[in-house]
Amino acid sequence: MFTSTGSSGLYKAPLSKSLLLVPSALSLLLALLLPHCQKFFVYDLHAVKNDLQIWRLICGRLICLDLKDTFCSSLLIYNFRIFERRYGSRKFASFLLGAWVLSALFDFILVEAVQYSFGVAAASNLPSGFLAPVFALFVPFYCSIPRIQVAQILGPLSITNKTLIYILGLQLFTSGSYIWIVAISGLISGLCYDSKMFQVHQVLCIPSWMAQFFSWTLEPIFSSSEPSSEARVGMGATVDIQRQQRMEQLDRQLMLSQFAQARRQRQQQGGMINWNRLFPPLRQRRNINYQDGRQSEQPASPPLEVSEEQVARLMEMGFSRGDALEALRASNNDLNVATNFLLQH
Repeated sequence: MFTSTGSSGLYKAPLSKSLLLVPSALSLLLALLLPHCQKFFVYDLHAVKNDLQIWRLICGRLICLDLKDTFCSSLLIYNFRIFERRYGSRKFASFLLGAWVLSALFDFILVEAVQYSFGVAAASNLPSGFLAPVFALFVPFYCSIPRIQVAQILGPLSITNKTLIYILGLQLFTSGSYIWIVAISGLISGLCYDSKMFQVHQVLCIPSWMAQFFSWTLEPIFSSSEPSSEARVGMGATVDIQRQQRMEQLDRQLMLSQFAQARRQRQQQGGMINWNRLFPPLRQRRNINYQDGRQSEQPASPPLEVSEEQVARLMEMGFSRGDALEALRASNNDLNVATNFLLQH
């Protein structure tokens, strides 16, 4: 996908892995083997309100009964694992918990508003599943992930590293009649939690003792090993494109290995990483002119001035100004490369 979500796999994302495996497995189990038990996982607000079936607020908002919703939400959770890597599992779990609780309140408000305005009583049966927190994650995704153009189409229209994620969200948004209620309540709850409105992030959070307990018990089960190598680069349309792709892949592998070695040295000795000392030759390598068959050496250009706008975008993602400056200088003001380094490490 065209997302800059760091390295592939679920390394340093045990909570995301558990949200991918457990609800998906239960959803398949209910759909294929236990269809008679699906009635216990229906998200029926009418039964919650009139019959005081409070347990439906939990069971009806954890497991998807529609396999299409299961598939789309799983893909989105996989791409949103970047936030668990950046903030840590405890803060990521606190955001999901806060969005899950707040969205239940907004579900009631929106359903009552729809019934009062349009007299639609069927709106009380909302789509089941862990959907509202997934929609809530679009708020930090929109605000903190840089938008990097991948391809230009039809004049002003362009494909970015975030396009396919928005398409997935739109697919999930249109998968049911009343899922828009869940989507809106999720977006509102994500906005409230992300903006720290009414200090909800201090009330709806995972206690440290609980986070420590789950790190001892469940994290070893759902942890993933560090990826040993980068994914293979797809074959280009021409030989020139293939060679350029291989050169770019070698650049990334070299920079990642040197960055990891520098971090180990900094942990032992302390101090700031000297990016310019580590990566001076990356933008000064020899360029090959395939059109006229001649080789020419590109003279080393003076270092570009770091863009304050790009520094601000990296700082909005949670990185310090010093790390943002060093990453941009090392990557020659390439925001995509700098973001990938900072997210993966």
